[in-house]
Amino acid sequence: MRFFQHHRILRSSIATVLALCAALSAAGPAHAEVKVGLSDWPGWVAWYVADQKGFFKRHGANVKLVWFGNYTDSVAALSAGQLDANAQTWSDTMTPLAKKVDVKAVLVNDNSAGNDALMVGPKIKSFADLKGRTVALEQFSISHFVLATALARNGMSMNDVKVVNLSAGDAAAAFVAGRVDAAVVWNPWVNKIQASGKGHALFTSRDMPGLVPDLLVAHGKSLRDKIKRQDLVGMIQAWFDTQSFIHDHPDEAVQIMSKVVGIKPAEYKVFLPGTRFFDRADNQAALDASKPQSLVAAGPEIHKFLSTNKLVAGPVDYAAGIDASLLADALKK
Repeated sequence: MRFFQHHRILRSSIATVLALCAALSAAGPAHAEVKVGLSDWPGWVAWYVADQKGFFKRHGANVKLVWFGNYTDSVAALSAGQLDANAQTWSDTMTPLAKKVDVKAVLVNDNSAGNDALMVGPKIKSFADLKGRTVALEQFSISHFVLATALARNGMSMNDVKVVNLSAGDAAAAFVAGRVDAAVVWNPWVNKIQASGKGHALFTSRDMPGLVPDLLVAHGKSLRDKIKRQDLVGMIQAWFDTQSFIHDHPDEAVQIMSKVVGIKPAEYKVFLPGTRFFDRADNQAALDASKPQSLVAAGPEIHKFLSTNKLVAGPVDYAAGIDASLLADALKK
């Protein structure tokens, strides 16, 4: 079981989940060429904007979006070849790559740019003040990686703090109640802590650009299928329409996205400022190994965390896990 993943908004109502899955199944095209797994993160939920605004049809992409309530199941389904592509993090793509699974990153949807944060109380004004303090977080999650990165960049290590392993919601509650000195959480809890006046961010994912990338990852057998490859190229083109639409019409985009995950638009809107949706130029840089902001450049730091915590076994050929040719084809049209 892997834990280094995005478990963002947990939904408690089984009836709601079942109803949503049924609705999404009914809404999808009857004979879709490409099955794409999705789970709950803004950069991925945004694909429903592409679907509902007709961007897939505009670019001739025959796509069926498949919702996964459990993110790890979607990663496993892609590795097993049960999906043509999946929405997953770069970090969670490294374990299959280390095992020589035939998957390739073909698009970067977004980077977390503030949605993950180290929250501290008013008495903690610097990292020196954090030494010896208790920090609540979900072990081996993105939060764990954020804290490890923050400490390392400020001359400290995980040994300098006392970690309390709690789910993100429980970590936020423990912090607000004063039971811990700090917490590393993601939105909506970052926003809720700030609104409570009990804490502020000492470090966020905005301070570690390129290290929390969210991707579209395709299976090699689908990339070798000429029809499916063209659908995926069209899907990438549809993404750029989606990114522009979110930028130009955030309220309408939030209406669509919030309905998918079953929360109020006003609550969902807090995710947008902390999500950097990637456009054409961002993707060209991310998929170009020679660029400092590329997935290849970010690979070693992410792999080090995974390896230190025994979440990946063996080396990863980062460049071999990327196929930039679909992006190149998408940009020609």
